[in-house]
Amino acid sequence: VPAAIAVTEQPASASVPAGFCLTLRCRAEGRTALQYQWFCQHQSVCRQIPGATEQDLPVTAQQTQLYTCRINDLYKNAVFSDWVKVEVHQCVARGLPPRLWRGEPVIVLNPTEQRLEVGKPLQLQCAAMGVPAPSYQWYRNGNLLEHQKKKKLWITNAKVSDSGTYLCCASNSHGEHWTNAVDIHIGETLPPAEHLQLCRLVFPLATGKIALLVGNNRYRHHPNLMAPVTDVFELSLLLEQLGFQVVSLLD
Repeated sequence: VPAAIAVTEQPASASVPAGFCLTLRCRAEGRTALQYQWFCQHQSVCRQIPGATEQDLPVTAQQTQLYTCRINDLYKNAVFSDWVKVEVHQCVARGLPPRLWRGEPVIVLNPTEQRLEVGKPLQLQCAAMGVPAPSYQWYRNGNLLEHQKKKKLWITNAKVSDSGTYLCCASNSHGEHWTNAVDIHIGETLPPAEHLQLCRLVFPLATGKIALLVGNNRYRHHPNLMAPVTDVFELSLLLEQLGFQVVSLLD
């Protein structure tokens, strides 16, 4: 038995700058005349939108909200459309997007370069405006990452093999826009004891200053020099008085 009411066109999510005007559409078919009523939800508070009883809902985007439409027939049957999000970007500079913008994706947040230790979480983030809201696809070294299809890329325990150049493509029915490419470096770390020992050797104080002095006085094709030895000794004393930790090497 066919449903009493069938939604034939669901509203579509959108991602827009503050103040942007758009229209949410809902279409349905039923055995009798149909009535429409739109609802919105912001921060878990859902309310009926007064006077929003048409198939199309004009929206002037001021804050991120969810929307749904209830459709009734004359026999008290009712169905709801999908919930859709109108995401509002408050920080977009004036003039972006241009007045001629038709809803094609526009990147508003690019990922940033990162250096991580092995085992730490890797999180990359991007965002794009678009009507309808763009879908996302991440790439590493030009290769599509099958399960990374959200604004945020999340890898719980990063491995050395996760290093590379990352970028994301935001696309909708009007086109696509790519983020900047960023380099992610994930390196091995020393065991805690060795790491601490190295820190004490190289960084004796939080504000430690280190000087490396090299004095060469033996040359294959030149008479031996005495000055480098005395120079290193005198410079060591001077630098130590200035608060440096001095490492002196001869020949």
